Amino acid sequence: MKAKDGTSGMRENDLHYHVANLQGIGARQRQEDSFTVANAFDPEKIREQGLFFAVCDGMGGMKDGALASQTAVAFLRNSFLSMDRSEDPAWQLKESVLAASAEVEAVIGGDGGSTVVAGIICREGLYFVSVGDSFFYLLRDESLYRLNREQNVCHRHYMEVIRDGSADPSDYQDREEAGALTAFLGMEGLDDVDYSVRPLPLKSGDVLCACSDGVGGVLMEDDVKKAMEQGSAQDICGYMERRLAEYARPNQDNYTAVVVVCES
Repeated sequence: MKAKDGTSGMRENDLHYHVANLQGIGARQRQEDSFTVANAFDPEKIREQGLFFAVCDGMGGMKDGALASQTAVAFLRNSFLSMDRSEDPAWQLKESVLAASAEVEAVIGGDGGSTVVAGIICREGLYFVSVGDSFFYLLRDESLYRLNREQNVCHRHYMEVIRDGSADPSDYQDREEAGALTAFLGMEGLDDVDYSVRPLPLKSGDVLCACSDGVGGVLMEDDVKKAMEQGSAQDICGYMERRLAEYARPNQDNYTAVVVVCES
């Protein structure tokens, strides 16, 4: 799919946001990633409600990953549009993810699920949430930061070993079960949600990228950084797609990204 580009702005002295998306099927038989963006083209809506974006990656090898990710995206978008703007966005975003997980569980019957990475830009601050192993990057002042953490067996082991201080956590990364998710939308009793309690203030020049592991799990961080330095949101998506094509992995997963460039 060709990257789509949109520009949105607010008042003269506020930040403006340029949004683009990237999506492809890779080497798979069907597309199980889903994404959504709300209010990207409406400055008044951004001022009143904020700018929302989400990427959901349906879990391959389980029941109907496409339906799981589509269900999650639709639920999260509707939850964002109906949020109480006088209440805390961080808490509401977390609660909407927990409710989306219950909805996916009800629709799929507990036999499938989806990851999610989502953000709300409100009053020039970023609130974000993630569950699973998708990626959320920030490029600021020529430095690349990953904002979220992976929720899988390997990362859980890392944290246990680091707290214990008894071994090298890298010893675990090549085990077969290392990438198995410990949290995903649709699992029974989801309670591990990675989210920002306070807004991250945004400034002109910041670039955000929310992507599935078909992007973040394939491209090296140097690739991601160079992509996010390309300038326009559409150019960033185009660069990422070219690099994925150059890697030409025979088992390339579905890939999806939403990119937001902040400008004054």
